[in-house]
Amino acid sequence: MRIRRIAALVAAAVVAVGACSQTPGTTGAPSGSATACTVGVSWNNYAQPRWAKADEPAIRDAIEAAGGTYIKTDANDSSEQQLSDIDSLINQGADALIILAKDPEAILPAVQKAKDAGIPVIGYDRLIEDEEAFYITFDNKRVGTIMAEVIMGLVPEGNYVIIKGHNADPNADFLRSGMTEAGVPELNDDSGPIDVVYEDYTDNWDTTNARNNMDAALAAANNDVDAVISENDSMATGVVAALEAVGLAGDVPVSGQDGDTPALNRVALGTQAVSVWKDAFGLGETAGNVAIQLCGGTALEDVTAPDTLKDHVKPDSNAAAAFETPGGNTVQSIILKPTPITRENINLVVDLGWETKEAVCANVPAGTVDLCG
Repeated sequence: MRIRRIAALVAAAVVAVGACSQTPGTTGAPSGSATACTVGVSWNNYAQPRWAKADEPAIRDAIEAAGGTYIKTDANDSSEQQLSDIDSLINQGADALIILAKDPEAILPAVQKAKDAGIPVIGYDRLIEDEEAFYITFDNKRVGTIMAEVIMGLVPEGNYVIIKGHNADPNADFLRSGMTEAGVPELNDDSGPIDVVYEDYTDNWDTTNARNNMDAALAAANNDVDAVISENDSMATGVVAALEAVGLAGDVPVSGQDGDTPALNRVALGTQAVSVWKDAFGLGETAGNVAIQLCGGTALEDVTAPDTLKDHVKPDSNAAAAFETPGGNTVQSIILKPTPITRENINLVVDLGWETKEAVCANVPAGTVDLCG
């Protein structure tokens, strides 16, 4: 951080974590005197509904509640544009950066520029392979385990398809490792009751690309598919569309994650078995809160999670923890808890204000789900 900003911040106040209660769209932020902190957020692709619905408002509210300023850029799914965007955020006077990286390798030159300028970096929901980049995410390995456990509980044997996310995103492999720990075998290992007959990455976690993958899986297996583990809800949309085209929607359980509105509706309708909900209000609150702490000069290892996080999302410990990366680095991190949403507990997303009953229950026949009457 630039010396003049450090001096101003130290003179202003010591940042402490506030204790106000969290509701969707509001956050518990560090209290004390207002800080002259500008936090730049680099979104890799702002088109996904989740960012505008939850992550961004929560980040912005946490920053502004502490007297800071929020600025952002959108790379429109381009690694090259994201490098330029981060230059722009630095030139605009960002004192801390929150980066949702398109590619964890391609982003490194921009991270180095920020470090050279004394600007702390937060890897938001996607790992950055740099020991000085703080990592904030959900337990993605656990998300993969939850998906597998739910699907395996419904289909303990048979032909499985795995639709993985973007191959350059470490989360895709974290999720797959969680499935493996739950007992899902490798591709074409038919030594046990489950045979993974198709598995592939999906460029950009894209719905259309996932539909193409699922079409290919159905063709390769002559439609003999018993379950699908899709690594997120956007891809599950494409998977369910492919299953509908061959008359299998509702008969083949499908997983996803993120708690997207269409996915929650599919859970209520019975065409998707589970959406592992990552409460992005809590994630955004944490990122904004941590950015303010780093602006105030808090050391990476001394960062703490907000004490206002609700039980379904807060980590086991509020203290930053060391995280060993696939690249052999050790980064400081806060890892939040995911929550599986099925028909049995789908009321939770309504009770906690994540989604409306009307959206979840659209076209759901009366009497099939308690929430929907």
